[in-house]
Amino acid sequence: MKELLKNNLETIQNRLWEINDTLYHHPELGDQEYESMNLLVELLEQHQFSVEKGIVGRPTAFKAVYDSKKEGPTIAYLSEYDALPEVGHGCGHNMIGTMSAGAGVLLSKVLDEIGGRVVVLGTPAEETNGAKVPMAEQGVFDDIDAAMIVHPGDVSYESGESLAMDAIQFDFRGRTSHAAASPEKGINALDAVIQLFNGVNALRQHVTSDVRIHGIIKEGGVAANIVPDKAVAQFYIRAKERSYLNELVQKVVNIAKGASSMTGAEVHIENYELSYDNMVTNQTLSQLFTSNLLTTGVMQVEKAKDSYGSIDMGNVSHVVPAIHPYIGLDSPGLVAHTREFADLTITDNSHQILSRGALALALTGYDLITNKDVFEKMKNEFRQVELIKA
Repeated sequence: MKELLKNNLETIQNRLWEINDTLYHHPELGDQEYESMNLLVELLEQHQFSVEKGIVGRPTAFKAVYDSKKEGPTIAYLSEYDALPEVGHGCGHNMIGTMSAGAGVLLSKVLDEIGGRVVVLGTPAEETNGAKVPMAEQGVFDDIDAAMIVHPGDVSYESGESLAMDAIQFDFRGRTSHAAASPEKGINALDAVIQLFNGVNALRQHVTSDVRIHGIIKEGGVAANIVPDKAVAQFYIRAKERSYLNELVQKVVNIAKGASSMTGAEVHIENYELSYDNMVTNQTLSQLFTSNLLTTGVMQVEKAKDSYGSIDMGNVSHVVPAIHPYIGLDSPGLVAHTREFADLTITDNSHQILSRGALALALTGYDLITNKDVFEKMKNEFRQVELIKA
C-alpha cells in the first residue's frame, strides 16, 4: 500500500510543483491570500475533498475533508501560504502549503481501503496573526487525532520546541505644549516610552536565558519643538514556557505602569497580535515522521535545533499530538526571511524536496491509521504530557 502512495505521487507532483511556483510568483500577505487559498482548494476539490472556506471568521482559512466513511483515525495536515512584505516567500510557505495539500491528496487515495479521514486545514497569516490560534481555541481540532506540518529549512531537523510569545502594545498619552516656551505645561509621552525601554533593559539581567524581549517605538512625536502627547511602543515578549511568559509579561506591564507614574502620561496596554503558545512536540509522532522521511531520499535528519522563534503551531500542540519538523533545502547556513530563501524554493532540487516532504507526511498518516500500537503510543504520550502540565 505504501508503494501505491509513492506511485500516486508521480501522478500529481508536476501539479504540486506548478502550484508551489505560482505561489512564489504571486505572494500574498497574511489574511489576503485569496489566490493562494483558491489554488490549493481547487487541487483538493479535484480529488473529491469537501471544502469549507472562511472558517473561524478568517476569509482565507479553509477546512478540506476526505472521509472514507470507515472507522479510523483522523489525520490533519496544516497548510500555510502567507508571504512576507517585500521578501515574498522567504519563509517557504509556498512549499509548506503545497506539501500539506499534496500529502492530503496522497493519503486520500488509500483511505477507502484502510479507513479513517484526512483533513487539510488552510491556516492563514502565520507570520502575523496566525489562524491556528482561533482554530485551537474554537474546537477545530476536537475531532482530529494528529496534526502535522513540515517547514523548509537549510537542512533537515526533527520537530523541536518554539517559544511562547505575547505581542504587547503600550500606548502612552500625555499633553502637548511648546517644548521651549512652556515645557512645564506638557506631559511627555515619549519620555514614558523611553523609561519603559530603560526598565525592560534592566529586567534583562533577571530573567532566564531562554527569554527574548524586543521592541520598537512605533510613534514618538511629530516635531522636536512640541512635547509629544502620544507615543507608542510595541514589544514581542518570548519565553520557553507559557507559564513563565505570563509572569514575565506582568513584570513588563508593571514597568509600563511605573513609567506612567513617573511621567504623568496615561498608558493603555493591549495585545496587538494573537498570542502563540510554546511548541510541544509529540516525540512518538516525530520519530515516526523522521523514519518515513529517511525512506524518501532525504539522507540525514539532524536532532532538533534550539529555536528562539514562535509559531502558531505551538497552540495546536497543546490540544492535539503535533509535529513541526524541517526538511532541508540542501543549503547549510541558509537564512530564512530573505529573498535568497524564497528563490531557492522554486529550483528543480527544491521541487524534489517538496515531493519528499509530501510523501513523508502521507506515509506517516498511513502508519497512524494502520498501526494501532504506534497510534496508541502517540495518544498516551500526549495524555501524559497534558497531565504533567496540569
